[in-house]
Amino acid sequence: MKSWLPIDSQSDFSIYNLPFGIFSTEKKSPRAGIAIGESIVDLDELAKLGAFDELNFDTSVLNQTVLNPFISLGKKITNGVRLSVQRMLCQEQSLLHQNNHCFTPQKDATMHLPVHIGDYTDFYASIDHATNVGKMFRDPANALLPNWKHIPVGYHGRASSIVLSGTPLKRPKGQVMPPEAEAPVFQASNRVDFELEMGMIIGKENGLGNTVSTEEASEYVFGYTLFNDWSARDIQKWEYVPLGPFLAKNFGSNMSAWIVTSEALAPFTLQGPEQIPAVLPYLEIEGKQNYDVNLDVYIEPKGGEKNLVSQSNFKYMYWSAQQMIAHHTVNGCNLRVGDMLASGTISGPDPKEFGSMLELAWAGKNPVKLSDGTERKFINDHDTVHIKGYAEKDGKRVGFGCVSCEILPAD
Repeated sequence: MKSWLPIDSQSDFSIYNLPFGIFSTEKKSPRAGIAIGESIVDLDELAKLGAFDELNFDTSVLNQTVLNPFISLGKKITNGVRLSVQRMLCQEQSLLHQNNHCFTPQKDATMHLPVHIGDYTDFYASIDHATNVGKMFRDPANALLPNWKHIPVGYHGRASSIVLSGTPLKRPKGQVMPPEAEAPVFQASNRVDFELEMGMIIGKENGLGNTVSTEEASEYVFGYTLFNDWSARDIQKWEYVPLGPFLAKNFGSNMSAWIVTSEALAPFTLQGPEQIPAVLPYLEIEGKQNYDVNLDVYIEPKGGEKNLVSQSNFKYMYWSAQQMIAHHTVNGCNLRVGDMLASGTISGPDPKEFGSMLELAWAGKNPVKLSDGTERKFINDHDTVHIKGYAEKDGKRVGFGCVSCEILPAD
């Protein structure tokens, strides 16, 4: 495909991508848009021209502050809109080509959280990450807990503190247990850490009491975003037994502004790892279910330059999105449109592919050196962490943009 609109070959937002988001300008209220190159297609304005009449849906869903009502219409409509825009971007005589007011420069737009996230579940689906953590804090010879290869381990997080890329977060406070101490102390975390993750946006409801099979699960995924699920490792170490993360995780997470659809990612699927021992029947899966998405993490000190500290890939996940959904619903749990299911930290087998400072600096034993001569065991005040991601194959590039966040000092 070739668009009449000039698009840089290295743009995340190619004609093959066309992700959805919510934007506004000084003169436009928040509404749905599609990213293309350095522009945004205003879907509400395009709908007023009759561009989507053949799809026969209530186009008022495109003039809402979140995408949930639009997503709720199902893939026939959501992907229909995307494909319609794709065709118009390739046709010289299209409505889109003839109506410049349907475009907004991205630099002039304010982005908003694209969906209302009712519930958020964080998984622990990277075998390399889970193994690294086990080696650090348990028996290196038996790094994985007994259940890890049998179920996609996860926990329910806090949806209210998921914020958009660019929103700074304060260093959290909580109880920590200093080494050799006899009692915990209350203080600001000294071990704030990023977690390189992908977020999955649910696009279909199953209803309370109904299960979703691995074969059906893909129909429940609207798309994916970049996700930084911040952690306070010292608070987490003290609090997580017996019920898991709490204050160490719920102080904030950042997601990218654009949701890349499952359809756009379809050309980049590949076979996941062999799962040994064999999983139970409800988790069995066939075909290519993992995604080949390059993921880069940068640390930018205040007033300094960006330092590339990690280069990982979404393909390393042991548990697939389909297995996560099947396990999440096997007890009848009801998923709702806009729910976020996150992958957990994405790490690869090579040290440069580790997805957190906990691993990159190996619990502080091997500090990461930055270009300004300073070192990082964890994230300092006023450091900004940037995560970027893209898939590329056969001349097709589909990217996610960036998710960024600065850590501010505690009050």
